[in-house]
Amino acid sequence: MMIGESIRVTDWFYILFVENPGMAFGIELFNKMFLTLFRIVAVIVIGYGIFYTIKKGYKFSFTVAVALIFAGALGNIIDCVFYGVLFSSSVGQVATFLPEGGGYAPLFYGKVVDMLYFPLIDTTLPSWIPWIGGNSFTFFDPVFNIADSVICIGVFYILLFQRKYLMDSAKEEELNKEEQSVL
Repeated sequence: MMIGESIRVTDWFYILFVENPGMAFGIELFNKMFLTLFRIVAVIVIGYGIFYTIKKGYKFSFTVAVALIFAGALGNIIDCVFYGVLFSSSVGQVATFLPEGGGYAPLFYGKVVDMLYFPLIDTTLPSWIPWIGGNSFTFFDPVFNIADSVICIGVFYILLFQRKYLMDSAKEEELNKEEQSVL
């Protein structure tokens, strides 16, 4: 597919090929090399977090949630590190794998491919709404990839059940203190 090309799956789901040069929603706040190195450090820290949760006997579901975040982040890192080296540019043409002259970007400077687009509501706002009336409106406009989805699932899971995790760890600490005082 070429950049911007889409395949309509349903009225509310498209496979839309875009390349994200920055962070979430295409925001480019930092130098690309800094962003890539930050992602790598974050994945190393998250990987250690998984090791720590297993070693300390955290709830299996919490470890799975952290592992989801790790997997999604790792997927996006692989994209931004290698995609630019392995493929030619997709602007105005279908990219080729392992082009003779090399890819469109050096190692660590590639873009992340996003392809899932869910414009659940695509309408025109009523003209009676001040300032924005008559403008086109799309609910849920971001384009994202599976790695982004996995990260969000892991984060939401932790947020939903954080109270349970905190309560369980507080109970374990209390039991440990009681055991130590008995000894």
